[in-house]
Amino acid sequence: QLRIVESGGGSVQPGGSLRLSCAASGFTLDYYDIGWFRQAPGKEREGLSCISSSGGRVNYVDSVKGRFTISRDNAKNTVYLQMNSLKPEDTAVYYCAAELFPSNCQERSFGSWGQGTQVTVSS
Repeated sequence: QLRIVESGGGSVQPGGSLRLSCAASGFTLDYYDIGWFRQAPGKEREGLSCISSSGGRVNYVDSVKGRFTISRDNAKNTVYLQMNSLKPEDTAVYYCAAELFPSNCQERSFGSWGQGTQVTVSS
């Protein structure tokens, strides 16, 4: 059974940084594209960034371009989301998801999900 666990969330002041990790157990992430998503209270889950299985292809939603960086270390079976210059509007539960051949970086294209990690940006 695929198991995905996010970690690294927490509370940070505006302008601060966090690095989220997405670790897998029971399977290897090597063959999977990975996406990071978030859901703020009262809002729909949105796709933030995706990375291909090889790491050679990444994309970002406009709202996080230049601030967030997705990367992967297949040797550690982990994908990261480095988040810099955090803003209060980045407050949300952050999820990662895995899929072998997602058609795009949207929620409906990913089938295996973690439970999420809370990120709160507040002064």
